[in-house]
Amino acid sequence: MNKTDASVFLGSICNLQSIEKVALGAFCNGNLGELFVEYKENEVLKIENGIVQPPAFSSNNGFGLRVFKEDATRYSYSSSLNVESVKKALDVVGSGTSNCAIREQKNERDLYPSRRFVNTVSLEDKIKFLKEIDEYARAKSPDVRQVIASLVSSWQVVCVLTDEGKESFDIRPLVRLSVVVVVEKNGQMESGMCSGGGRYGYESIISADAKVKYVDEAIRQAEVKSTAIKAPVGEMPVVLGNAWTGILLHEAVGHGLEGDAIRKKTSSFHNLLGETVAASNITVVDDGTIANRRGSINIDDEGNTSQHNVLIENGKLVGFMQDRMNARLMNAAVTGNGRRESYECVPLPRMTNTFMVGGDYCFDEMIANVKNGVFAKSFSDGQVDVASGKFVFSASEAYLIENGKITTPVKGAMLIGDGPSILKKISMVGNDFSLDNGVGTCGKDGQWVPVGVGEPSVLIDEVTVGGANL
Repeated sequence: MNKTDASVFLGSICNLQSIEKVALGAFCNGNLGELFVEYKENEVLKIENGIVQPPAFSSNNGFGLRVFKEDATRYSYSSSLNVESVKKALDVVGSGTSNCAIREQKNERDLYPSRRFVNTVSLEDKIKFLKEIDEYARAKSPDVRQVIASLVSSWQVVCVLTDEGKESFDIRPLVRLSVVVVVEKNGQMESGMCSGGGRYGYESIISADAKVKYVDEAIRQAEVKSTAIKAPVGEMPVVLGNAWTGILLHEAVGHGLEGDAIRKKTSSFHNLLGETVAASNITVVDDGTIANRRGSINIDDEGNTSQHNVLIENGKLVGFMQDRMNARLMNAAVTGNGRRESYECVPLPRMTNTFMVGGDYCFDEMIANVKNGVFAKSFSDGQVDVASGKFVFSASEAYLIENGKITTPVKGAMLIGDGPSILKKISMVGNDFSLDNGVGTCGKDGQWVPVGVGEPSVLIDEVTVGGANL
């Protein structure tokens, strides 16, 4: 990450050095915490039924000043980046006289390009690309009735100054392309969607290849649904597809391994460190260091370098995801997982890119081992209770498995269970590991942050499958 670019940019919109000098007064009398300064631009472009919607552009900036002792936190924020606003924030969090010096944090990591995304592709070319998607989809199939395509992007610059006087910077680009297609067959309407993105510029996602890939996949999904029958119900073996099915792992297991849930004992994993919590073929990792991935960060929102953190290794629980406050209270190491939605929010221990490591089995072997079951290729949505890990997930694309072969598409399939139990029922882990396309957004305590998930195909020996009346 180019520290000079970030500091020069923030310096062009505020007197950053003076703001930081005043903010250091909060970190007296044993106070811990940080000053978080942010500038962010957002852009949304959309075409619906051949009509280009008015582009939406926005920008915002501000700071958040936090101090904490033990588990008590005081926080103040403002959209005004000036010394007077910081002085007012000091009245809220507590002030004093500081002799701390500001020292630059050396960080050579550069996981994604830092240049301004708005300069890579013109507005005219973005709109032209969306029109081409609409035209290609309608020409691809006479059954297409509706096309919605969107480009969503943001460009964020952050500076973090800690109580130790450590100063860190990051510049974070983020883009996403989404295509939704509705087809009509035999009087029945069905939709399909394909989305993807990451931390890079528009030039990496606007191409003829992307147009074909995204539209073809959306149409394929819709056409599969048009031939689907009602899903079976009951206890049965289920094969999960790779990549996006990792969202089940993220929700049903990942949140339970975040430091605050462990410390407060609201997670079913809180007293299981060092214990066997999964089958011996299961290893789960949270990794914020993967280049260009949606969930990756050079530094977290507390100024700590992101890391590759092993959470479950060969079935044994070996680690948790920590921010500064929870790590200190638990006498544990910080893991670079302190994240926040914006300067208005306090940092929380959050996931980055969370996934299960690949195994030795090929996909066909897993299918061949099932006499009667379901292949859930992908999920649409789900509900999870973090304390227990209990979940209900809806499959967006699923098929019957009959006598070791994938046969008829089914709709309305819902997987019902709990994360800790599922981890012990996985008998085969595939060698087809893949991260998702770059579409995840995780919610926690009212805050939303971009994340990544991933998984190889896996065979769950037994799970409850419920069916919806569709």
